[in-house]
Amino acid sequence: MLTRIGRRGLGDSRSPNSATVLELLFDIVYVFALARLAGRVADDLTIVRHTLLSEAGQTVLFFTAMWMIWSLNALLASTYDPRRSDLQAVLLATMFGTLVLAVTLPQAFGQRGVVFACTYVVIQVGRPLFLAFALRGHPVHAFALRVLTWHAVTGVLWISGGISGGLGRGIFWTIALAIEMIGAATTYPLPRMGGRQLNSLGVTVSEEHLAERYNQFFMIALAEVVLEAGAAVSFPGFSTTGTITLIASFVAVVSFWRIYFYHVRSGHASTPSGQGVRLSRWASYSLLLIVGGIICTAVGFGQVIEDPHPPIDWALVAIIFGGPVLFLIGRSSLERASRTAPRCRVLYLGAVALVVVAPTMVLLPPVAVAALAAVILAGIAVFDQRAHQRGSETNPTL
Repeated sequence: MLTRIGRRGLGDSRSPNSATVLELLFDIVYVFALARLAGRVADDLTIVRHTLLSEAGQTVLFFTAMWMIWSLNALLASTYDPRRSDLQAVLLATMFGTLVLAVTLPQAFGQRGVVFACTYVVIQVGRPLFLAFALRGHPVHAFALRVLTWHAVTGVLWISGGISGGLGRGIFWTIALAIEMIGAATTYPLPRMGGRQLNSLGVTVSEEHLAERYNQFFMIALAEVVLEAGAAVSFPGFSTTGTITLIASFVAVVSFWRIYFYHVRSGHASTPSGQGVRLSRWASYSLLLIVGGIICTAVGFGQVIEDPHPPIDWALVAIIFGGPVLFLIGRSSLERASRTAPRCRVLYLGAVALVVVAPTMVLLPPVAVAALAAVILAGIAVFDQRAHQRGSETNPTL
């Protein structure tokens, strides 16, 4: 079977419904990358306030860039057969490049800017360049050329920013990333080459495979809450405030898990019938909000454990309550809307409740703020469960 897979052309291959072990190996790098990003968020909370906006902007830029790499690779493996040796080579090369990016993150706006930019460009240009060669003679070849052209243009901006440094680096990189996101959202249109989507070219994206990859990445992000809270408690040992916050972080983890997998039809991702989640067109952007919200929550709980003494800083309140808000917004838009069933508004109402309560949290001690955020999340999970009247299925498979 593997011999037949290797001989068949890339354009004729189809992705399996389940993720492969190499894709799980690829995610190992993102365990380290998300930890690096969480560290940047924590550093942003400790710097002087007049530089907070610029530092936070850099963190968002790095996070979005790392997400772009993961998202496009997940789409690639959900479109073509990742068991092919050539695709495995692409995934391994991207994995190593992502590791280099994660290592350079702390100094990407400093001495390692050129390394970061060149590595990112090699990854983002190398992938469509491979597809352009591998798909010659196939109808989707033109689409690969469109993607390659967009990333070649943004690659110039990335490298220019790496060379310029200072404010110019941030401007070049922000413009480059914005262009890439616009290209992905509009299927990389070009004059005379159109903007036809993959499905109109006879290419099928396995929603089951892609939904499973989203589930796996979500679980990796969720582990960051445990890592941040657990590491913060481990060094000084158990204390009253640390234990309360640790319990609150555990409640938040369970609530995130419950809401993600049980909201609407998310539990159907890998049912025996094989029916996957009906992902929306903007599902990858929804995952960006989901993971970003979880990282913010993880950092917020970790900071409370490290410094539980009042008064609480407004930026920490924004992180602790803003993280769940981002998660709820992202999860509510992850799936495709159904014409026969209206979209559930429980998560939107929960996000509104968090936003309304947040301003008053500056009057409470940090431990109380973390505990209250966890209680509200748990309440949202309970209301969401009752709204959908789930059956006896309480532990769906991935």
